[in-house]
Amino acid sequence: MKRKTGILILTALLCAAALLLSACVTVHTDIPTDSGETAAPTPSDTASVPSETQESETAAPAPSDTVSVPSETQESETAAPAETEPQTPAEPTAEERVRQIMANMTLREKIAQMCFVMPEALLGTDTAVTAAGEDVKATFDKTPVGGVILMGQNLQSMSQTKALCAALQSFSESRLGLPVFIGVDEEGGDVARVSGTGKFGIGAVPRMATVGASGDPAQARGWGQTVGEYLKDLGFNLDFAPDADVLSNPDNTVVKTRSFGADGNLVALMAHAFAEGLQEEGVRACYKHFPGHGATAEDSHKGFAVSYRTKDELWENDLIPFADAVSGNIPFIMSGHISLPNASGKDLPASLNYEILTGLLRSEMHYNGIIITDALDMGAITQRFSAAEVAVLAVQAGNDMLLIANDLDSYVTALEKAVRDGEIGEDRIDESVFRILREKLVNQETVR
Repeated sequence: MKRKTGILILTALLCAAALLLSACVTVHTDIPTDSGETAAPTPSDTASVPSETQESETAAPAPSDTVSVPSETQESETAAPAETEPQTPAEPTAEERVRQIMANMTLREKIAQMCFVMPEALLGTDTAVTAAGEDVKATFDKTPVGGVILMGQNLQSMSQTKALCAALQSFSESRLGLPVFIGVDEEGGDVARVSGTGKFGIGAVPRMATVGASGDPAQARGWGQTVGEYLKDLGFNLDFAPDADVLSNPDNTVVKTRSFGADGNLVALMAHAFAEGLQEEGVRACYKHFPGHGATAEDSHKGFAVSYRTKDELWENDLIPFADAVSGNIPFIMSGHISLPNASGKDLPASLNYEILTGLLRSEMHYNGIIITDALDMGAITQRFSAAEVAVLAVQAGNDMLLIANDLDSYVTALEKAVRDGEIGEDRIDESVFRILREKLVNQETVR
């Protein structure tokens, strides 16, 4: 009996303990959440054993050697930057180089670059110059001209011509770090300073009238290559050729055998081929005489020359070769000393006529190369204007370079004064100098 009583008491105690444990669990699960709401009760076995997620959040940290190793993502974000090669500054563009040089030039130096002279002008002498020494260098140092034209009197032999050209280049480079244009009239036929003279062992180049009569541009190109090859070898980098005049007046004598013919399209085709041949050999071409000397009867070398063409008539024939030169990026076009009263309303030579050069060639035809005057010692100019007058008129008209500006000090002084007095803006001088330096520093697509 006592044994049964003990068993009953033990059983009652176990039940009471179970009830007590259940009550404790219920109280524990009724604790409010952070949000103030009462969490739903969780079964006791789930509440007492953390889930895998809970384990990952509450587990003890891994050993220090594991914790200190960042993940791949962390490595890419926190690793020290790899050493890189120092960046090489970009080379300045050709235009930037030109601007840098111009920024350090005086007004006199810029104007001097617009002058294209005979070597005699560098010495102030009428005696033919065949060598360039310290006296010529002294003039370059004072007035670093942009170009020198050599005539027959300056050319005696292969070795002498090479030495003269090399000296002129050396003086220019040492003064401003710029090359000098060294030009020559080498058209072929009667206008040739090198071929057919017997001084260089180079046979005669035929007249362009003969080449044009063939109707074969390959002939013109071949002669251009021939001329370019020997001129480059001598030291020249500019040929005042081809003659792009259309021989529309049969009584014309000044360009009669120099012209490729009377048809503008033929002349354009032949002049283009000759120019390509020249420039493939590294010698720049210069079309002449804008806007066309072929309709005149007079010789502008001797005096006043007139073309009575209207502008529309010029477009029909005379301007065709020059329009081709513009589209072909020919680096030089020479302005002629030809009066065109019916095309411009003025009797000024085209070389001094704003309407013809800036209005027609620049604005209408969109030429952006170098415009250079025909020789300023010709009768059409000297009979009417002083050196000082023509210097100002030529630049105001739109020329970039003044050919045979042999009274060098008068030309430079007149232009300096015109800038100081406001007749010519310095920005106008800068336009021309920019074109000149760009051509000197950049190997144009048309010059290989």
